[in-house]
Amino acid sequence: MSSQASDLAQRLARDAEAVCRHYLSNGRRIGAYWVVGDVDNTPGRSLFVRLGGPERGRGAAGKWTDAATGQHGDLLDLIALSCGLERLRDVLDEALRFLGLPRKHSPDPPAPAGSPKAAQRLFAMSWPIAGTIAETYLRYRGITCSLDLAALRSHPRCYYRAHDQAPCEAWPALVAAVTDLSGVVTGVQRTWLHPSGRGKALISCPRRALGNLLGNGVRFGKAHDVMMAGEGIETMLSLRSVLPTMPMVAALSANHLAAFLPSPMLKRLYVARDADDAGRRAADVLSRRAQYVGIETLTLAPRVGDFNEDLVAFGALALVRALCAQLAPEDALRFILLRSAIEAGA
Repeated sequence: MSSQASDLAQRLARDAEAVCRHYLSNGRRIGAYWVVGDVDNTPGRSLFVRLGGPERGRGAAGKWTDAATGQHGDLLDLIALSCGLERLRDVLDEALRFLGLPRKHSPDPPAPAGSPKAAQRLFAMSWPIAGTIAETYLRYRGITCSLDLAALRSHPRCYYRAHDQAPCEAWPALVAAVTDLSGVVTGVQRTWLHPSGRGKALISCPRRALGNLLGNGVRFGKAHDVMMAGEGIETMLSLRSVLPTMPMVAALSANHLAAFLPSPMLKRLYVARDADDAGRRAADVLSRRAQYVGIETLTLAPRVGDFNEDLVAFGALALVRALCAQLAPEDALRFILLRSAIEAGA
């Protein structure tokens, strides 16, 4: 959080009840909390805001939680959600207006639609994934690895339009940062989710990318001599669940996997393909390109559609055993999480 945002959050927390009475007028005070239905100011008792306490840390004033959705944050987050504001600059302006403080900046120029700058702003406005619907969704898909990953965030109300003339909807979303070799965010992928977290949102196109994806990807861990590349986020997180220290990248589609730019410092690249014609072609193209610049490549094939389907259908131990047969022996020893379980069952 920027120093200005932190200062404004503390100023708001000093008069948290006034903030709640303004933005959550359908709620009421119960003891040390303001209680209301949700961030949209629906009457009810699900969301509660702490009205007193220290400025920082556990039990701080202004902290809030929605017990029904798992959403939580400070009063700046509450203003953003209740007012439908996506840009941090707009949230800060609204907080300044509420506090009666002057603006001390020139407005940010609008980011061109679909640009890397727009992607960077959306990612900056998203939240850490822990305790969110995005975490629930990934766990529902059988993924057990740590999700404390710089590339993954959650947005509680990410805007969606089926087409340019369609009304704007807001759904929770998994937001993944696409980065280049230097770590610069060049794009994002949004996966809109059902509010229960048990699957994707019931919309016509629950996945969309924004920004510059070509050659880049969603990276999990920093690659040195060995890494693994594949298509989907869920596919690569499934593999990370049993290879937690293997650096990985999700290129997000077969075409983008074929065009992925691996680091020239790599010695070995594993290509985790999907079991369809597009996946096979993408793996072949990327393998030839990597071999041309002196990188050894090995292709990993799933038993069914992709490695997330393998994990869900057969379990982690079966996935480990299948991978052991396809990895270089030294990499199986170096990266496999359940090696002892395999040895015990051998």
